[in-house]
Amino acid sequence: MDIKLKIWRQSNASAKGSFKLYDLPGIDENMSFLEMLDVLNEKLLVENDADGPVAFDHDCREGICGMCSLVINGEAHGSERGATVCQLYMRKFHDGQTITIEPWRARAFPLVKDLTVDRTSFDRIIQAGGYVSVKTGGTPDANLIAVPKEDAETAMDAAACIGCGACVAACPNASAMLFTSAKIAHLAHVPQGQTERYTRVLDMVETHDDEGFGNCTNHGACQNACPKGISVDYIAQLNRDLFKAAVTAQPEPAGS
Repeated sequence: MDIKLKIWRQSNASAKGSFKLYDLPGIDENMSFLEMLDVLNEKLLVENDADGPVAFDHDCREGICGMCSLVINGEAHGSERGATVCQLYMRKFHDGQTITIEPWRARAFPLVKDLTVDRTSFDRIIQAGGYVSVKTGGTPDANLIAVPKEDAETAMDAAACIGCGACVAACPNASAMLFTSAKIAHLAHVPQGQTERYTRVLDMVETHDDEGFGNCTNHGACQNACPKGISVDYIAQLNRDLFKAAVTAQPEPAGS
């Protein structure tokens, strides 16, 4: 199949970026989207293209690392639901199609080059959550702590978040509340996470806001774009915990 690629090219954060159009003939429909980009980059190197190969993030290429952050034809990770870019195959496109490829667009994800953005703001949100400091003894002792089946499954579903940032890219407010709520929830549903439960939610939400992410206004686009199907129900739980944490943190009235 022959395709055209309309790709955002920008040499660095301060440079002016623009879309560039590339013709790419002879693409095998069984290639993954990232393999197709590899073919493009080989072509650009052979042709000594003035802009050089296209910079894009990738790592495991198995749908578990969250590195392949691309907006494809206006959709985070492309049109395939429940999949990352590395799990998107060229057979989902048609011969002669023009495919538009952009980086994540969010103030909290500053652009590095071309399709690569800096997502270390996610790391700082996680770091703000601190550590689980409850004394459980050694690993065998911790594993003996009974966890209700429903809580264990809810925690595991939240822990499935791979931190790719598709929720931010899809949200009209560039909110990272789905990511933040998932990282909070997977500890909130196990006994070991209860000691710092409410200080954790305060610290992580404060960091989320300080990083420049927008507010959640319940559009639900984050849930639709999430390759791991993280539910917006976790945002509702975050809001409940945040309310409890804020009330608990209020100073007692004078004279009480």
